[in-house]
Amino acid sequence: MSESPSEREVALHLARLYEQGFGGRARGRYRISLKHLKSLMKRRRLLPRQQRRIAEELYELGYVLIDMENFFVVLSQGTFGSYRRVNERAVTDLAQSGGMA
Repeated sequence: MSESPSEREVALHLARLYEQGFGGRARGRYRISLKHLKSLMKRRRLLPRQQRRIAEELYELGYVLIDMENFFVVLSQGTFGSYRRVNERAVTDLAQSGGMA
């Protein structure tokens, strides 16, 4: 295989994919298979340290890489801003009830 791109370069490719139209959407979150991620890396294997570096570089660009075991998900950090927050009472109530009821 030819020279592998850096983790930063792969992160930039993943960020561009977020802004690119495909799958019936103009832009947004997506999933990418390990096969396609390795193809972007121009490698046969993706080592844990490489995956971690790609995730770190992507985070610096405003995105999150989530490993779902069979594929990866790329989301904007802004996606998480509207999630509801767990408060102290919810945690206390759950702890006192023994968990799932």
